[in-house]
Amino acid sequence: MSEFTTRFAPSPTGPLHLGHAYSALLAHDMAVKNGGDFLLRIEDIDRERSKPQWEEQIYQDLTWLGLCWPTPCLRQQTRQAAYDTALDKLWNMGLLYPCTCRRRDIQEALSAPQEGAPLMGPDGLVYPGTCRGLPAGFFPEEHPRPMDTVLRLDMARATRESDLFKTQTEPDNPFVSYGYFKELGEGPNGETGDVEFTPDDLIHRVGDVVLSRKGFGTSYHLSVVLDDAFQGVTHVVRGQDLFEATPIHVLLQSLLGLTTPVYHHHGLIRDDAGKRLAKRDDARAIATYRAEGATPTDIRKMIGL
Repeated sequence: MSEFTTRFAPSPTGPLHLGHAYSALLAHDMAVKNGGDFLLRIEDIDRERSKPQWEEQIYQDLTWLGLCWPTPCLRQQTRQAAYDTALDKLWNMGLLYPCTCRRRDIQEALSAPQEGAPLMGPDGLVYPGTCRGLPAGFFPEEHPRPMDTVLRLDMARATRESDLFKTQTEPDNPFVSYGYFKELGEGPNGETGDVEFTPDDLIHRVGDVVLSRKGFGTSYHLSVVLDDAFQGVTHVVRGQDLFEATPIHVLLQSLLGLTTPVYHHHGLIRDDAGKRLAKRDDARAIATYRAEGATPTDIRKMIGL
């Protein structure tokens, strides 16, 4: 296993655009510079939206850009057994609970006058806890984990169970720091270094995130943590838009006994109006530039590499 391993993990749900090119090239260049490995992972847990033609185009676009990776690359659809094992562990620890709320239910609960202005977290509106908790006298380890349903992480219980906050020198204000790749790291305001978060941040600003979605068998938060650990990823290179999700992943790594990698959140490539690029923006798709005669060097110049 390399001492420096990065990865690029796109979802095959549409064409790669300039933002994907930036993230993939940055991760690849960092690995090469440090004598490490660059991996490609296909994040296809969304079986309905993931399409073979988009996966094939990912391979074509990245190869055209000059990237190479060990094959075959990991596909998340082959990893359900690992996700099930982790979910069973968290269920037996009493940290998960079933949730039947629809998006509309959450919006209505948060729009009640006594609730004040709803908070936005990494997954959108912070869940109000409508379904939180298990019945009194219910011991999860004595019951099978519910299948094909939404399961949420009880964030308050999880922060109490985690070792992250148990060894602090300030017990009244426990916090955790996770590091950035010092040379290139960017925080939400462009700063580098360590970022601190507390149990209160996770409980009130993140909330009870979903770890298993109906029809998916997992979620982004759970699968990315398990797959990075499985592949030995030491340096996670990803966009600034995932900055607020990283404390969730650090917490899950603690609960599941996994090593926390170094995180580097890079700036985002935006359109002329300042909005982050989306897969539906075909005008900035890598394949569009290829068809118009651009070269990989042209792409690097466009994105500042």
